[in-house]
Amino acid sequence: MSEGPTRQAPIIEFHRLITQARIPVRADRSAAGYLPTRATRHCEALTTATSYGWWVFPPLDLRLLWEGEQIWWSYPGLAEAWLPLSASETGAAQYPGFARVFDEIAPPDLTGCSPPFLTALPEPGTVQIWTGLLARTAPGWSALVRAPANMPPLGGVSIWEGLVEADAWFGPLFTNVRLTRIGSPIRIGTDLPMLLVQPVPQIAYTDAVLGSMACITEPGQLAPEDWAAYQDAVLGTEPSPGARRVLPGRYAAAVRRRRRRCPYAHHTVPVANGT
Repeated sequence: MSEGPTRQAPIIEFHRLITQARIPVRADRSAAGYLPTRATRHCEALTTATSYGWWVFPPLDLRLLWEGEQIWWSYPGLAEAWLPLSASETGAAQYPGFARVFDEIAPPDLTGCSPPFLTALPEPGTVQIWTGLLARTAPGWSALVRAPANMPPLGGVSIWEGLVEADAWFGPLFTNVRLTRIGSPIRIGTDLPMLLVQPVPQIAYTDAVLGSMACITEPGQLAPEDWAAYQDAVLGTEPSPGARRVLPGRYAAAVRRRRRRCPYAHHTVPVANGT
C-alpha cells in the first residue's frame, strides 16, 4: 500500500488561547477595501506589500484612556466604568475571566502563569497588548509583528514593530503601542486588524546580508545593460514611436508574467543554518 502525501509543516502556526479572539487571516490585496480600485488593478508593488502576511485582531473591543500619567482601560461589559492600569508591579490586567480558564487547562506547574492581556510599561503612555495567541514559526523563520500595511492607522495609537524568532521562543504574541492622544478615549476594535504578522527568513537580517549593499553614485557610471534594463522597465523592449513615459500597469504585468513562468511556490528558501 502506497503512503499518502506528506503534510508540509506551515511556516507559522498560531495557537489561540482566548477562544473569543478572531482567528488570524491572510491579509488581502485591497487592504479590506481601503485601497482605491486603480491601485488594486495597476499597482502590484502596493497590493503585494498589503497582502504579505496575516492579519491579527484584538481579542475584544478595547478602550484606552491616557491622562498624561495614569492609563485607564475599559470594554463593553463594563458599560461606562474605567479600570486603572499603572506601570507599577500591579500594572497588568487579565483578559476578563481568562485567568481561571488558563488554570483549568494548564499543567499544575503553570498555575497562575496566564499571560496578562494589558500591561502598562515604564515608558509614558506605552501599553503592551496580548492578542490571545501563541505563535511558532518553522525553523529558520521569524515573525515580524507590525501595523497592517497600507491601512489607515488606529486613531491615537502608534504600534511598535518587533521581529520575533518564534522558532525558538514559543510565547505570547503581543505588541507594544504608544498612546499619542491624551484626555480622550482611544478605541481598538475587533472589526479591523490590529497587527500584521509577516514571515521573514532569519538569514535576511544577518550582518552578512544587510552588509551586502552597493551604491552607484554617478549617473554616468550606468552600463549599457543598465540602460537597456531601464528602457525595458519604462518603455518596453519594443517601445512605440514617440513613447516617453511609463505606461500604467507595466510593472504589474511584468511581475505577473514572471510569476507564471517561475512560480515562487516551487522555490526553495535558505534558512539560518544554511540548508
